[in-house]
Amino acid sequence: MKQEISFWLVTTEHLEDRIWFRDEDDFKIGMNYVAVQVAIGQVLLLAFILMSNHVHFVLHGYYKDALAFVNGFKMRFAKYLRNKYGAKEFLRDNGVDIRALPPGEEAVERAIAYVHMNSVAANICAYASQYPWGSGDVLFNRTIQNGTRVDKMSKRERERILHCSLDIPSHWILENGYILPSSYLSVKKAESIFRTPKRMNFFLSSSSKARKIKSVEDGIPSFRDQVIAAAIPDLCMTLYGRSSLTGLSTEEMVEVLRQIRYRFSSNVNQIARVTGLSYAEAARLLD
Repeated sequence: MKQEISFWLVTTEHLEDRIWFRDEDDFKIGMNYVAVQVAIGQVLLLAFILMSNHVHFVLHGYYKDALAFVNGFKMRFAKYLRNKYGAKEFLRDNGVDIRALPPGEEAVERAIAYVHMNSVAANICAYASQYPWGSGDVLFNRTIQNGTRVDKMSKRERERILHCSLDIPSHWILENGYILPSSYLSVKKAESIFRTPKRMNFFLSSSSKARKIKSVEDGIPSFRDQVIAAAIPDLCMTLYGRSSLTGLSTEEMVEVLRQIRYRFSSNVNQIARVTGLSYAEAARLLD
């Protein structure tokens, strides 16, 4: 199978004690790096989503090219994180799972639906099409995209926004600081797999992520990781006159974690991600 052209569901390991994207600018950089990988890669991109602590891609091509795609994305984003936050080797040990999707068994449809429903399952939005950091609103969407064509921008401006000097297709459209997914997603191929919007909606509503929502809805966090991460410095300052968690005593740390859980309805998994604590340590302090 690895030697043949196939469909692939690519998933990075879920980080438990940190997050990939700390703010909106990080997400925009991530979106642009997806576009860059499509421009230089040898695979077709059918769907993707950038979540706080992991990313998903549905690709079509050879296994080696799918692996090169995700590794290239990780390498670019890790370099960005190192330059912005000083986070060294942030994604070096972040594993990747690449799973072949057998054609003709509705596996591709289910994979695309699974990817797009991640944001809904995380209680970030009510519909997959409302999440901006992925391709959830692209398929069967005939809305005319506004924005600026790449060929209308200077080379310096492109490099500043994309954080790289590589050339990308001139007809791609940029808006709000990132290349729109509709520019580089293999829309026709993905739509041909679903055939109709109604059939796509069926897979969205019946995906494993949708079933998970129905079964654990009360335990889903109410706020995005980025919202809580941005609030932690103010919370530490209000409670203890410090601008971060660094230097807090055990008792003070316990109180901050309890405040996060109370104010943001956060579970232990989310608290561990936004504070950088291991799951075991966060659970122990909250016990």
